[in-house]
Order: sequence, then structure tokens, then C-alpha cells
Amino acid sequence: MGLSAPPRCPRFSRVSLRRLLPPTLLAASTTLVAGSALAQTAAPADAPAAATTQAAAAAPASPLSFNVGLTTDYRYRGISQSRLKPAISAGADYAHPSGFYVGTWLTSIKWIKDAGGDAPLEWDVYGGYKGTAGPLGYDVGLLHYNYPRHRLAISPNTTEIYGALSYSVVTLKYSHALTNLSGFADSKGSGYLDLSANFDLGDGWSVVPHVGRQWIRHNSAYAYTDYALTVNKDFGNGLVASAGVVGTNADKALYVTPSGRFTGRTAVFAAIKYSF
Repeated sequence: MGLSAPPRCPRFSRVSLRRLLPPTLLAASTTLVAGSALAQTAAPADAPAAATTQAAAAAPASPLSFNVGLTTDYRYRGISQSRLKPAISAGADYAHPSGFYVGTWLTSIKWIKDAGGDAPLEWDVYGGYKGTAGPLGYDVGLLHYNYPRHRLAISPNTTEIYGALSYSVVTLKYSHALTNLSGFADSKGSGYLDLSANFDLGDGWSVVPHVGRQWIRHNSAYAYTDYALTVNKDFGNGLVASAGVVGTNADKALYVTPSGRFTGRTAVFAAIKYSF
């Protein structure tokens, strides 16, 4: 990001955008639907052929899915990773009916080059387990952010563990860095707390408010709070569009592009994702 000290702003778990929806939507929606395997009802032996055909047509979708996306500005935990410009992404996910899942997601970025490196892509690999316990949903996993050929003095590659609990429409998630966080020296043990909600308005519309807090160990000047409000529209057949507002209270002198633009500024964004 062309920061004046460590080479970069902190990079969002996500988890999950992955898909190119805003990270706030990912954190809420992936946990709220966690671990629910689709039930498959077999037709009785004496059922007519038509009923058997209908049951087969209603069988659960493949556990393997793919996605592509486009956003006007790739924000991660409120900070632009694409120099406040558009970004494209693609990903793949495998979700086993037991609740275990693995996936990978790639997106275009600009902050590594702004910091003097040479990595035009971010490559995420993740896996975990989702389930329910009474009225609560839970999601635990491991996520690795990789920046091939980054050529920075301090590696921006980051590994985090995460855990989330959801109740009704609300999700609380915590991510903990097992390595240095995004190129900040001596930052192992940094954390991010994410509180989100997902309100279904019907007819494919939903609203997702979010607030988060990023702590960066031994780099306290770079800590900040981010916020977002996202409106989503599911058009069916794998097509989802979203738009909203996102911002932070990060230090304007620290989170900047080489031209001096504040990468945590409050701004409107739009995104579209197609899953198949």
C-alpha cells in the first residue's frame, strides 16, 4: 500500500469473498448457513417412475463449486487492496456433507507493487469445519494468504486460524495470526474481531451491516476499526450483485497509496459474483 513503515495494510479473513462479495458478507453468510447438509429423500420401491424422476431432479447440488467475480474496489477489513481500483477474482470450493470444507480463491491486487514488490495476485487457500449446536452455528478453520513472487524484505504471506459463532442473523468471528501479519515485522499473534448480521428482506434481497476491529501486535499505530453496510440481490442461477458503503478510522498518514490517497477512506462500492 505504500505505507510509511511496514510495507502494507493488513490484508480479511474472508473467508470466504474466495467469492468476490464484500468480506463483510462472506463472514456473515458463510457462517449462518454452516454445516447444513441437504436431505435427500428416496422414492419408495412402489412409487411411479415419475416420482422417482422428480426425486432425482431434486437431489443436492454437487459439493464442488466454482466462482468468478468483479468489484469496483477490493476491500479487505475495510482497506483497499487494489489501490481503490477494480479487481477480478476466481475461486473453487468443496463442501462435504459432514461439514468439512476446503477451497481456494485468487484475486488481482496492487498493494504489493505499491510497497516495492512484484506480486499482482493474492492466492488464498483455506479449510475448516462448519456445524450447529442447538441454536448456534459454528465455523472453525485455517486460512493462508499467499503472494507469489512478492520480493519484499519481510514476507507478506500470512496464516490465520479463525472461529465463528452465529445465532439467528448475527455472527461473531475472531481471526488470529499464526505468522507475521501481512508484512508487519514481529506481528505474530495479531487479531481481528468481526461482528456482522444478515437480514433477509425477501425476493433475493438482503442487508448486511458489519463492524470490525484489527489489532496488529507491536505495531499499535496501525490498529483501526472498519465498518460497512452492504445490500445484496440474488438473481438466481448463481448470479449475485451487491453494493454498499465501506470505511475505516485508520490513520490517514499510514494507509496510503504511492500518490498519497487514503486506502481506508469511506466510499461506495459495487460487486458481482457468478457461481457455478
